Amino acid sequence: MNKKAIILLSGGLDSAVTLYWAKSKGYKCYCLLFDYGQRHKKEIECAKILAKKAKSLSRILKISLPWKGSSLLDKKINIPISVKVPRCQGVKAIPSTYIPGRNIIFLSFALSFAEAIRARDIFIGVHSQDYSNYPDCREEFYRAFRRVISAGTKTGVEKQEIKIKTPLIQKTKAQIIRLGAQLDVPFRLTWSCYQGGRHPCERCDSCQYRAKGFAEAGIPDPLLIK
Repeated sequence: MNKKAIILLSGGLDSAVTLYWAKSKGYKCYCLLFDYGQRHKKEIECAKILAKKAKSLSRILKISLPWKGSSLLDKKINIPISVKVPRCQGVKAIPSTYIPGRNIIFLSFALSFAEAIRARDIFIGVHSQDYSNYPDCREEFYRAFRRVISAGTKTGVEKQEIKIKTPLIQKTKAQIIRLGAQLDVPFRLTWSCYQGGRHPCERCDSCQYRAKGFAEAGIPDPLLIK
């Protein structure tokens, strides 16, 4: 019987590569998708299609973050249109696209799901090398969350704790894209743009990081092929 794993699947490029990587390691994948009031639903639709394409089970969890606090939740706040973000005391400032506590919230739901179905691994496609400086994409955060699991769950107390796995954490976007190409990830089914139009806007931070990654990987982005 295959090992069970929970995959946090957003519909983006990184989570898609993470799903296919976990499958390549023999996991039976349970994809957890979140409808949390984001600006558009396109990424959710992409995630559903990706899960089906990968022959993996999926579940959409609808949650509410009514206090907003992010340009991805509040349409009154402009989406950043450049990868050049301001610096604060020599450190890159955290952009307005940061959603307060999002990965903590997502991982908590994934942890509960994993305990309930006796899965021993949770996969999340974060990476810290070529990213927007989100604090919940750093290795130190995941080390801390692993301690939380160990101290605060039945599986942790019984020394059968659930592992958080971040296979992309030290990879650049280009390296992730090359890995995805090796795993036959259908990049055409992924969505990175913060806007929800028919085509990527090619101006927001996420689009620009994606474009940079494909260019450095030497692979054309199927979403931009006319």
